[in-house]
Amino acid sequence: MNRLADATSPYLLQHADNPVDWWPWSDEAFAEAKRRDVPVLISVGYAACHWCHVMAHESFENAQVGALMNDNFVSIKVDREERPDVDAVYMTATQAMTGQGGWPMTVFATPDGTPFFCGTYFPRPNFVQLLQSVATAWREQREAVLGQGAAVVEAIGGAQAVGGPTAPLDGPLLDAAAAKLASEYDATNGGFGGAPKFPPHMNLLFLLRHHQRTGDSGSLEITRHTAEAMARGGIYDQLAGGFARYSVDAHWTVPHFEKMLYDNALLLRVYTQLWRLTGDPLARRVARDTARFLADELHRPGQGFASALDADTEGVEGLTYAWTPAQLVEALGEEDGRFAADLFTVTDEGTFEHSMSVLKLARDVDDAAPEVRARWQQVVGRLLAARDTRPQPALDDKVVAAWNGLAITAIAEFQQVAAVYASPQDSDANLMDGVTIVADGAMRQAAEHLATVHLVDGRLRRVSRDGKVGEPAGVLEDYGCVAEAFCALHQLTGEGRWLTLAGELLDTALAHFAAPGGAFYDTADDAERLVARPADPTDNATPSGRSALIAGLVAYSALTGETRYREAAEAALGTVAPIVGKHPRFTGYAAMVGEALLSGPYEIAVVTDDPAGDPLVAAARRHAPPGAVVVAGRPDQPGVPLLADRPLVEGRSAAYVCRGFVCQRPVTSVEDLVAELG
Repeated sequence: MNRLADATSPYLLQHADNPVDWWPWSDEAFAEAKRRDVPVLISVGYAACHWCHVMAHESFENAQVGALMNDNFVSIKVDREERPDVDAVYMTATQAMTGQGGWPMTVFATPDGTPFFCGTYFPRPNFVQLLQSVATAWREQREAVLGQGAAVVEAIGGAQAVGGPTAPLDGPLLDAAAAKLASEYDATNGGFGGAPKFPPHMNLLFLLRHHQRTGDSGSLEITRHTAEAMARGGIYDQLAGGFARYSVDAHWTVPHFEKMLYDNALLLRVYTQLWRLTGDPLARRVARDTARFLADELHRPGQGFASALDADTEGVEGLTYAWTPAQLVEALGEEDGRFAADLFTVTDEGTFEHSMSVLKLARDVDDAAPEVRARWQQVVGRLLAARDTRPQPALDDKVVAAWNGLAITAIAEFQQVAAVYASPQDSDANLMDGVTIVADGAMRQAAEHLATVHLVDGRLRRVSRDGKVGEPAGVLEDYGCVAEAFCALHQLTGEGRWLTLAGELLDTALAHFAAPGGAFYDTADDAERLVARPADPTDNATPSGRSALIAGLVAYSALTGETRYREAAEAALGTVAPIVGKHPRFTGYAAMVGEALLSGPYEIAVVTDDPAGDPLVAAARRHAPPGAVVVAGRPDQPGVPLLADRPLVEGRSAAYVCRGFVCQRPVTSVEDLVAELG
């Protein structure tokens, strides 16, 4: 009996018709394994995962493999995005046993959940042999199996330990982190390391703040070059916007085609902040089109943002996106087809499979002559229309709280910068206006969805789908990312409700996730007990729960003046600091928040009757130091602590600038405000 038909996870639903008697993660599944005295097979993946699809087609859809699994195991299917706590524990076990990890993840465990053999993708012949070997070992070598499991649990318990060494995250440590990143920088292709190459969004956010605080030109150049290389590469969708998960090569040409919400949210922040600090037209365009991608492709009307677009289309990776020169001519005609092939480096040899090419920009066209830009955009529109007639990748439409928080924060920052640079004279001013309108609506709907659907009895739930909240409890990254998002929305809208909600989430996190020495666990003290309680301090594909919570604590403290939240943030950063200097590629978000604390962060309040159009507001947002909070509105506006007891000055708008709770005299001119922020 397959029990996945009623799941809220699209990944589990993909397996609802398998000949495997799948169980969802549940106490009942482990009780059944104990009753039958058989091991548990835990298969972990996610809906947009290419190799998860391959293993499903090869093994889980095969009747003989299904019978072998059903006869010898209780099989549990887990969506890693829905249960990151389960994924974290067993990924640590997999890495401890094999030295590497990834998805699909295949774990064999005792009926109490203790893992004793772990791996990732197995081709069907290997998987069949493995199933037979594990079943035999369970029957004939039980003592050795249990001993192996005990050793693995001891190893992962140590890996997830808290209460280790601490250190202040000070200027020299952040300088050292920036220097180490510079030493690992790929000066030819941008980014860090070789193939496969992932967008280093959190490291770039740190480097931008580091440049702004210190004036380090190298940090800015690394960010600018990497951002341009990614935006011109095949990892970026040259027609519709949005970034793929990673590049299979070192030069951003051929992506793994899945598009994840969290990557695009974090990259939207990178390009937005690069645009804010430099005015770069490429950064402006990519920020605009990434915001449009989020609003058009991932937002679910009346809900939040969906998790991902699949890597495959009808079982073929890249089917929607790759082109040949002949296909360009067919879509555009001979002359424009040749123009597009030259511009997007589409050749007869191809850069992808079957002599097809992934579109990448051969040269920068943002500064080209107006007629060239116009032709480029006209070709993009026609190619997109042609591509829309092709089969399209599936959408993983579950709403994940943490990732929606990242998207809300990113769009709120984009809206602020777009308002600063708004100009009716821009050639695409109407396009920018259209994007800001739809992105704003999507952002607000997502925030409402989190506040009304995901918040249940004062506690966050991890996921929802079709407007229905799922059972999995929120983990630390959910509380941190959503609290930070609500702080960002409070700054954008001036609505006190969002700040109140942020404080309630942070209070819950402090009460239920705290660990010794200022650290935090990833799961609550009243959450389901696993074989280990995860507490990973490192940033990986998304900010760690600890980094995310620290960001929320710092923003909330600056917005309210309540120092205990800042003290909690500083203590938690101290637990990450020893890793920052040694492994900055895995602590980018924590280092980014560290830059905010070193900078102040600045607290900027602009009292005005015209928060949308006042030049003081634009100047505050344009020149805000790293991690600064900015609010604008009428004096003593309800629910906005930074506007309390701050009157107009002689009837004129005024900016009040504080740094670390120490305030300057109010200023009424843009020049004086910029000087205070410099």
